[in-house]
Amino acid sequence: YILTSETDRLSYVGRNFGSGVLKCNSLCRYFVGVLDKDSGQMDVYNAELFNMQPLLSGDLIDDDPSDYQNKSYREKVDSCIEAFGTNKQKRALNSRRMNQVGSETLNVAVMKAAENIIEAKGVAALVSDAAQDDLPDVSLFLPPCHEDADKPENVYRFEDLLSPAEYEALQTPAAALVNITPEEILKKAEEKSHCYFVLEELKSMPLNEDSRDHKARCLWFLDALIKFSFQKVIKKKYAMGPDCPHIINSKLMKNFTALTYNNGRYIQNLISASMKAKITAYVIALALHINNFETDLTVLQRDMRLREKRMLEIAKAMRLKISKRKAPSGLLDNEDHKLATLSLPLPAFKPPGRQQKRKKMN
Repeated sequence: YILTSETDRLSYVGRNFGSGVLKCNSLCRYFVGVLDKDSGQMDVYNAELFNMQPLLSGDLIDDDPSDYQNKSYREKVDSCIEAFGTNKQKRALNSRRMNQVGSETLNVAVMKAAENIIEAKGVAALVSDAAQDDLPDVSLFLPPCHEDADKPENVYRFEDLLSPAEYEALQTPAAALVNITPEEILKKAEEKSHCYFVLEELKSMPLNEDSRDHKARCLWFLDALIKFSFQKVIKKKYAMGPDCPHIINSKLMKNFTALTYNNGRYIQNLISASMKAKITAYVIALALHINNFETDLTVLQRDMRLREKRMLEIAKAMRLKISKRKAPSGLLDNEDHKLATLSLPLPAFKPPGRQQKRKKMN
């Protein structure tokens, strides 16, 4: 609407569309009450505020038709929305224009930053960095590897897998495994409360008391890692239950989960594919310490429900030597098992290259 009013001296005009429109009309509703003094009743009518401005003779300039013809289709539609659109359409138009300004500002900032980087490093250095980025960075999910170690036990140090405080906290939950009996192992196998690797290792516990305690703690933590890897999203505060020490639970949540937003509302802990690969690498390293740096990858692969190809990729990235052997007597399969050995010197790691398509011969 365009509202006009005239006085003896000036003419006034106001409109409810365009750039000078009052914002209050879109935020609330206004009413005018007309009171009938005779009956005492009031009639209420919808109303709208207009900002009346003096109309000066210099403002009476006809619009140039050529300006309208030069506008794009989008600009013409926007002009119609400004003049005759609903409040919802006008809000959407303002939001789109604000986002467009923000996008243009961001593009300018990105271009300026790119120019500064190119000027500082040079094109050749950037191309080299891009080529390196294409290579799979396996070091992100592997335990710290000490390539200059003089002994196999120092390549993946036990202290890097479990800190002294974490190792001490495992004494209580692992106590039940120290003097476990064959009957209890059989019961655990029937209940499937532990993975096959742990159950087999419990059958050959050392006679020395300190060695038994050490192996029990390692097996308990390895079993906790495997169970933890089966979860997708961690919804509980204590992912492994109340029996898991607080320091171990914090280690699992901090080191083996990724923080992500759930529909932008709240943060949750997620075990992604890369985090599962990290758990697998730590399980292999721990199994190597348990088995004198030689372990059955096929058993671990089945316990962790992984594909053999993925298991071998992680083992090779850890610089382990892969060999074959017959299945253990306790398993009823005739397939050869993959055996991983940690020995010095470490073999060179060759990242899997992309297979090239074969050219047809004419």
